[in-house]
Amino acid sequence: MRRVLFASVAVILLAGAIALSGTRQLSKGELQIEVEARNPWTSLKLNNGPDTFHFVVVSDRTGGHRARIFSQAVEQINLLQPAFVISVGDLIEGYTKDTAKLSEQWKEFQTYTTKLKMPFFYVPGNHDLSNPVGSKEWEERFGRRYYHFLYRDVLFLAVNSDDPSEADEKGKDMKGGIRAEQIEYFQKVLKENPSPRWTFVCMHKPLWTQENLSTNGFLELEQMLEGRKYTMFAGHIHRYQKFVRNGMNHYQLATTGGGSKLRGLSYGEFDHVAWVTMKPDAPVIANIMLDGILPEDLKKPISDEEGVIVYNRKPTHPVTGKVIFDGSPVNRAYVTFHTVDPKDPKKSSRLGDAFTEADGTFQMSTYTAFDGAPAGEYKVTIVLRDPFFEPSGKLGANRLPEKYASAATTDLTATVKTVNNSLTFELTK
Repeated sequence: MRRVLFASVAVILLAGAIALSGTRQLSKGELQIEVEARNPWTSLKLNNGPDTFHFVVVSDRTGGHRARIFSQAVEQINLLQPAFVISVGDLIEGYTKDTAKLSEQWKEFQTYTTKLKMPFFYVPGNHDLSNPVGSKEWEERFGRRYYHFLYRDVLFLAVNSDDPSEADEKGKDMKGGIRAEQIEYFQKVLKENPSPRWTFVCMHKPLWTQENLSTNGFLELEQMLEGRKYTMFAGHIHRYQKFVRNGMNHYQLATTGGGSKLRGLSYGEFDHVAWVTMKPDAPVIANIMLDGILPEDLKKPISDEEGVIVYNRKPTHPVTGKVIFDGSPVNRAYVTFHTVDPKDPKKSSRLGDAFTEADGTFQMSTYTAFDGAPAGEYKVTIVLRDPFFEPSGKLGANRLPEKYASAATTDLTATVKTVNNSLTFELTK
């Protein structure tokens, strides 16, 4: 009986294949191809459709932006031809109350965005809203600091994570947050759009990782999104990290020209864009390195974008080292050099950092990749977090003694001289 059944199925399939032979007439604009009993392809179900589209997310351009990166990225995005581009903020250096300088910075930035062959959606960062003068400049140019839009039944929320800007009078960047007024706005938006097929949230600061999570407004936003399918994008830290909260992906992007030591994938430090393909049921996200986007002649576009000259950088000297815990080398330990305020020994500032390799060795970086450290005396902290961040955004548990985790309690020190420096840190329980 089973043989008869299989034979019947084979006859039906063969008859179907023969019936399809010849030119297959499809509607205008669709695939037309001659189909025979045997064909040199896997299927004719094309990876396309009215519910599929592409867009690009660009990350931080400032915080000490480097020359000819973002402006070239504009031309590289034009090669990719997405439907539109959306940012996660920090577009100008800001942090000045000089309106002429702010105007000049925005004018420069907008000369780049006007070259895009698709829309660019602005999202503010702390550099863009660094003080009341910067906030006023934003409002005069762009109006709203937060907004939303719909495209092909997909909802996009552009969130201001510096609402209000919490920069103090000296211009120092504070934690940021979302005020009640903005929460109410997005509550209304979500109520009016109860069932989009997906929601994307773009903000500058990854508020889900902040110490003030219970008061910064993020939990209220997250609660409003409960039951929806969504993805979040942020920047600010200049280091790539993926988080998962409530089963939804949250991406902290690296840079698109912003200040970075550029130590590569293992540090999450690189220039890239996020290429998002929205499929009928879910997005597919690819990180595209700017170095890999080249035109047909393989020549990068040339631009005249100037970088920020960083002053007061001291000469650095090579620093290598090794971390040993109870006689064994430590892999992926995070080593940080801290300078101590000579007027107040209780005050310290982070300077250089490094992750150890499998054999416990490391190369210190201060300003650029593996450049070492300036000559001087340092307190040294070492932690081993596995993972470094929990999927929810919290720091992972420290596997080393806590006394080494704080500049206030560590007994580890380093002296860097104007030569090649080799250090060994032996940690004990």
